[in-house]
Parts: sequence; structure tokens; C-alpha cells
Amino acid sequence: MASLRIPARGPDLNDSGPHPRRRDRRGRGIRGPLLPPSAPANRTRGEKFDAHVIATIALLERSWSKQLHGTEFAVEDVPPSDPAPWEDAGVPLGRYFPADSGQPARIVVYRRPIESRAFDDDDTADLVRDVVVEQVAHMLARTPEEIDPRYQGGH
Repeated sequence: MASLRIPARGPDLNDSGPHPRRRDRRGRGIRGPLLPPSAPANRTRGEKFDAHVIATIALLERSWSKQLHGTEFAVEDVPPSDPAPWEDAGVPLGRYFPADSGQPARIVVYRRPIESRAFDDDDTADLVRDVVVEQVAHMLARTPEEIDPRYQGGH
């Protein structure tokens, strides 16, 4: 009976040339990024969210620059697990921390809770604006409608 011979897997030792990588089958080179890094579509969700917050702050500083002077604005992914005593049982979308012992006043916007409530990018921008306006209104002891007449509320 003849023996069955199964060829070994691996490189062919009789082949003298290097084997091209699978991604370069047709000699066109390895693929690069689909979009250039400077393209707006190449930004992450966090970068888009930060841009919404910055745009809202720039809008408010036109009218309230003197009152907002020295106030820090920050974006965090999620709120801390211990709610403030005055917050209800819901998840906060933003917080105002008054100036205390040498620290400036600070307004923090929480990205993930806002993104989870928004339907699309435009809705995210509107919700960010409303949250920042509410926190600035709380800081200045005014109504949100006084801070921004376009305030919609009701989120």
C-alpha cells in the first residue's frame, strides 16, 4: 500500500522570495487612515461634546463675562456615586461648586448622562446648553431664562 504524504504547513523552504503581508496582496501598500486627523468626522464623541461645552461657554461669556470671570468649567464622564444632599434621586447632568477656600467657582458637566438622554448631535448640543445655562443661573442666583432667552428646560 502506498503511503499518503501530507505537505507540512509553513514557509516553503525552496521559495527564495519573501511573502507579502495579507493586507498588501496587490502591492498597493498597507492601508492608512480613512479620514485625515483634521477632518471633523474623525473626532471622538468626547471631543465633540467638549466642543459643544466650549461653544456654550463662549455664547454665555458675550453677555455675562464679568460675572463668569474666574469661573472654571469642566467636563467629566460620569458624576461621582455620592449625590449632593440637595440633589434628587436622579442622575445629575451638571453641578455647580461654589468658590471655597481659595478654589474658584466651578461648573462641571457630565458627558455620559447627557449623551444617554440625547437623540442625536443637535439634541446633545441643546441639552449641553440647557445644563450649562442652569448651572450658571444657579451660580448667579438668576433664572435660566435671564441667562439665555433660548433656554428650553424640561429635560
